[in-house]
Amino acid sequence: MKIQKRLYSYYLIWPALLIYSIFFVLPALIGLYYSFTDWRLDRLEINFVGWDNFTRIFTDDTLLLALKNTFIFAVATVVGKNVLGIALAVALNMRLKTRNLLRAIFYSPSILSILVIGIVFTPLLRTEGAVNRILESIGLHGLSQAWLTDPSIVIWTIAAVSIWQTTGFQMAIYLAGLQSISKDYYEAATIDGATSWKSFRHITLPLLLPAININVMLTLIGGLKVFSEVFILTGGGPGNASQVFGTIILRTFGEGSWGLGTAINTLLFAFVAVISIPLLIFMRRKEVSE
Repeated sequence: MKIQKRLYSYYLIWPALLIYSIFFVLPALIGLYYSFTDWRLDRLEINFVGWDNFTRIFTDDTLLLALKNTFIFAVATVVGKNVLGIALAVALNMRLKTRNLLRAIFYSPSILSILVIGIVFTPLLRTEGAVNRILESIGLHGLSQAWLTDPSIVIWTIAAVSIWQTTGFQMAIYLAGLQSISKDYYEAATIDGATSWKSFRHITLPLLLPAININVMLTLIGGLKVFSEVFILTGGGPGNASQVFGTIILRTFGEGSWGLGTAINTLLFAFVAVISIPLLIFMRRKEVSE
């Protein structure tokens, strides 16, 4: 009877584990195998080639550029979305008459389709677009750029659009965290003579760590898996200047190089796991210690 009680919870888990294994774990393992083969659309025979696909990734200039752009995008969006998200949350947690309206305004871009955002921003960011015209009209000619056609800044432009779109979502999570912090802490700090900055540093940030952990992980994984923003705004151009792993995977599969495409996808999975899991463990420990 005791054994049955202990196993009862496992009986409830097994169906979910079985479905997860069939539709996620098994395809992942099959994909891992094919990443070590020369699987192509124009061939019937599939041969094991070892590490050749992965060696090609680290020797091909386009693939290395895609790897670099992926990390640039991930770092830029993690920093931008979280810093701005915290700033907006703190500002809109104050007693402003229009705070509910402002919250809705800042959150609304996150519910828009990336396709709609691409249609809106593409003409705005052209060389002769509204952004450059506004900058020139206020005398900031030096800031006028070819936002989507200059290879040196295009990935940063795409990152800025992504930050604009989803910072409101991070803001909402931070707002929920801020509203769970008791005002007694701030009142005690004020009595002790603490400044607003010290209260923010020693009270707000430590107690906001759970929300920070969630947002950092969401933005990091989303940044490393970026695809839609690049595909809609530039398609990986100009040339290959804004290619990321997501767009390279699509192009590689489209060309019929399924083995190489699977290898790139496997490498992307490895990067996400290797970066996110240790970071999550570190942040969890930091959260507990605080």
